[in-house]
Amino acid sequence: MDLAGLVIFGTALFVAAASPGPGIAAIVARVLGRGTSGAAAFTAGVAIGDVVWLTLAVLGLAAIAQSFNGVFLAIKYAGAAYLLYLAWKLWTAPVAAEAVAAETARESSLRLFIAGLAVTMGNPKVMVFYLALLPALVDVAGVTVVGYAELVAVTLLVLAVVFTSYVVLAARARRLFTSPRALKAVNRGTGALMAGAAAAIATR
Repeated sequence: MDLAGLVIFGTALFVAAASPGPGIAAIVARVLGRGTSGAAAFTAGVAIGDVVWLTLAVLGLAAIAQSFNGVFLAIKYAGAAYLLYLAWKLWTAPVAAEAVAAETARESSLRLFIAGLAVTMGNPKVMVFYLALLPALVDVAGVTVVGYAELVAVTLLVLAVVFTSYVVLAARARRLFTSPRALKAVNRGTGALMAGAAAAIATR
């Protein structure tokens, strides 16, 4: 692909990815409530979900994606259910920082990756961008294998910048809360935020 096309795509993706939505809410809430442990696996799943939607759009499989609506609905509700589970865990988490850290160590990286993937696959905002808006930004019919690789590289780079920025900011904000009372408020607040992200995914 030409450089101008990649820049246009990257800029549009940056704006879409950086604007708050269910995926960003889930990432921020998880870091605020649990710290950065497991954040890499979770955000990797979110990013790979974007690559899946990008691939469907490039291959012109929007119609096929629509025909498998039941499968995507199941993925969407699975992602929403997991976010609700995380919301409950955050709401009921111990207020001691060391207890929270000990609990996050037991979380499976694969499980977190799949959870992040499910969140993206069921996120209507991501679906709209790749299946509806991407063809308006890129000539998907003329994308070569090299062009596709370039789009994937730009996608992963942009998402890495966006997600890392949110993780760092959330981690710094979390360090401001050191008292048991403050930690309890953060856990419950982020639990509510996570539940809101689940509701946004499930109802759209």
